[in-house]
Amino acid sequence: MKLKARLRAGERLRGGILRLPAEMLVELSGVAELDYVLVDCEHGPDDLVALQQHLALAQAHGLPVLVRVGRADPNQVLRILDLGAEGIVVPHVESAREAEDVVRSAHYPPRGDRGFATYSRAGRFGAVSAAEHLAAAQDVLVIAMVETGPGVERAAEIAAVDGVDAVWVGPADLAVSLGVPPGDAAVGRAKAEVHRQARAAGAAVMSIVSSAGAGAVEDADFVVYNLAHILLTTFREL
Repeated sequence: MKLKARLRAGERLRGGILRLPAEMLVELSGVAELDYVLVDCEHGPDDLVALQQHLALAQAHGLPVLVRVGRADPNQVLRILDLGAEGIVVPHVESAREAEDVVRSAHYPPRGDRGFATYSRAGRFGAVSAAEHLAAAQDVLVIAMVETGPGVERAAEIAAVDGVDAVWVGPADLAVSLGVPPGDAAVGRAKAEVHRQARAAGAAVMSIVSSAGAGAVEDADFVVYNLAHILLTTFREL
C-alpha cells in the first residue's frame, strides 16, 4: 500500500533521514521494517544517478522513498518523481503561492504541470499504460517545510492548499530565522502552533526526532528519525 493511502487510513509512519551515499542505511531501514526513508538532497548530494541506485535498492526491500529537494525547482521535482520517489519534501515554503507552485510541479495536468512520460522508472519503463501511470501518480505525497518566521505566520494558508499532504516544521532553520538558539522555547511554541493549524486544515504533520524515545512520544503522523544523530550519540556513549 502506498504511503499516501496508509496516511489516509490513519497509520503513524516511521522513517529515517539519510544522505547520499548510504546504501547500507537504506538496507538496514528495510530490514528494520521502517515505513519509509527520506533522502536529503538539500543538505547532501543531489546526484540523480546515485539517487536512482538508492531508490532501486529501497524498492527491492519494499521500502518507499521520500526525497527532500534542495529547492522548489520543477525540473528537479520532475526528475525525482520520474525515478520513482513516492513524494517530495520542499524546504522554506513561506506562502500559499509557493505551496501551490510545489503542488503543480508534483502533479500531472489538469491538477499540475508536471511533464508526462511512461518510460521512466516510475512508469516501469513503459510497461504500464498511460492511464495506469496517471492513476498511480495521484499517490504522490507533497510535504511543505515551514521553517521561517513568515512561514509560521502563514502556516494556516500553506496547510490549506489543496495538494499539500503534510507540513513539517524545520526546527534548526526556524531557530535561526527567529534569532534564538536551537531548542529555545519559542521554537517549540511556533512548532505547536503550526501543527495545530495544519491539523485544522486537514493536513498531516511530519516531525524529526533524534532518539527512539523521542519518536515514541512525538505528536506527528510522520516521524523522521535522524539516523546520523542517533548513530553519533550511540557511539559517544560506548
